Amino acid sequence: MSDLKELILKIALENAVKYGGKCEVGSIIGRLIGEKPDIKPKLKEISKDVKKIADEINKLKAEEQVKRLLKIDPKALEPKEKIVEERKLPELPNAVKGKVLMRIAPYPSGPLHIGNARQAILNDEYCKLYNGKLLLVIDDTIGSEEKNILKEAYDLIPDGLRWLGADFDKKIIYKSDRLEIYYKHAEELIKKNAAYICKCDSERLRGNRAKMIECECRKQPSSETLKLWKEMFKAKEGSMALRIKTSMQHPNPAFRDRVLFRISDREHPRIGKKYRIWPLLEFSWAIDDYLLGISHVIRGKELMIESDMERFIWDIFKWKGPELLHTGLLQIEGIKLSKSKSKQEVLSGKYFGWDDPRTFSLQSLARRGIRPEAIRNFLMSLGMNQTEIKVPIDTLYMENKKIIDKKANRYFMMLNPRLIKIKNAPKMNIKAPIYPDMKDEANMKRKFATGDEFLVDEDVGDGVYRFMHLFNFKNKSFISAEHDSKLNAKMIDWLPSSKDLVNVEVMMPDGTIAKGKGESNLKDVKVDDMVQFERKFFARCDEAKGNVMKFWFAHR
Repeated sequence: MSDLKELILKIALENAVKYGGKCEVGSIIGRLIGEKPDIKPKLKEISKDVKKIADEINKLKAEEQVKRLLKIDPKALEPKEKIVEERKLPELPNAVKGKVLMRIAPYPSGPLHIGNARQAILNDEYCKLYNGKLLLVIDDTIGSEEKNILKEAYDLIPDGLRWLGADFDKKIIYKSDRLEIYYKHAEELIKKNAAYICKCDSERLRGNRAKMIECECRKQPSSETLKLWKEMFKAKEGSMALRIKTSMQHPNPAFRDRVLFRISDREHPRIGKKYRIWPLLEFSWAIDDYLLGISHVIRGKELMIESDMERFIWDIFKWKGPELLHTGLLQIEGIKLSKSKSKQEVLSGKYFGWDDPRTFSLQSLARRGIRPEAIRNFLMSLGMNQTEIKVPIDTLYMENKKIIDKKANRYFMMLNPRLIKIKNAPKMNIKAPIYPDMKDEANMKRKFATGDEFLVDEDVGDGVYRFMHLFNFKNKSFISAEHDSKLNAKMIDWLPSSKDLVNVEVMMPDGTIAKGKGESNLKDVKVDDMVQFERKFFARCDEAKGNVMKFWFAHR
């Protein structure tokens, strides 16, 4: 067995022993990344080995799991001194404490989701590290038809950032307020003979770019360009655009004479039809990053051509711009992240809103009970580099579990309860712990009165079973109340057949609502409390009214 597989086996066994005989793939991968951060680029391949080993471990009896773990590490079950790992970021280049100024510049097509929150967290962490300042710049210049601005995003974005704990400046900057500034600098570019008005159609432009040929429009003198620029404000949409002059021999065809401004007659959700000449993002970035005094910019590697264009514009103005840093693409295995797709589904009614769990927006994660510090820890664990990363969503859930596990009270709940009768079962009045592994009387808050009829939600065959906290039985006949490990009984949860049970509704990850029954002790749960439904999943209480309790599924 390779060293890596042996480490996976050890971690899986430790996880299984700690959590009642069942190890979780997400927890194993999270721990693995912590011990071997260099495996991130190979996570997809390694995840298969993790799942295979986890499946094998979960088939073993508890005694065999302990035996195998001690064979690998005789000291595995001894108490360990808690080590707090500090997540460090690389130093910012040319940074001076107290003088770092950074910005988050989201496009308001929807709320932030778990993927694009990465840049927000990195910017916030660096500002805190260098005693700097963080600006929120709403990048609301009119984009393409597919990237239409969503009016609600003006509130959803800052609300999500505040929930994440991002400490941005109270004064939010809107690019839609800065059009006159962009026009002024566009005219300066024209006077420097660095831009021209182009009337060519897209097909001709593509051909010229491919052949590295300048179009006829580029030859116009700057005085003619200024005249056409003023005419552009009354021109028909799509009839002309302001282009920057770059080298037509540039190795990247997309960099050759890119558009700086174009005409759009679409109504802007914030300022209406006040303006119809709109800059492309890299031009507004180039102007604002300099004028606002930004010291460092963090953006995705997919925006490198925009970074090159910013530098090109700064050189024309003889400006010293900020340091531009790039991160690799983050893919989260198990979910699809797309603000534009989510927007379509929300507007069409397929999703019930931006907090629908399928959007993975920050609002939806908050409603599920994912803690902001878990998101921060998850994203910080990925570091600051240009390597493309694909990480399982279970890694985020593992971080959240670390935070909520010891705060989440345990309860029985069944989504598909079936009635069974246990022959000779004694009538019992018992107390069960709110949290496992704690034996003090204050913890024994769950009270049950039982007869011989019970609700279960799994098949009960010919083997030996133990109702958690209650008794052992075989062939639906009572054996004993004592916990006897020699019986090798399979542990299952249960509910007493009682009129006092609680009706439970759970918002599931796919947007459906599952209905079932829960123990009467659930009536003590309050809105926003996190609970763990025994042997099932963690959930956040969303509504508590009378005998109906509504929850949102968090994770397993």
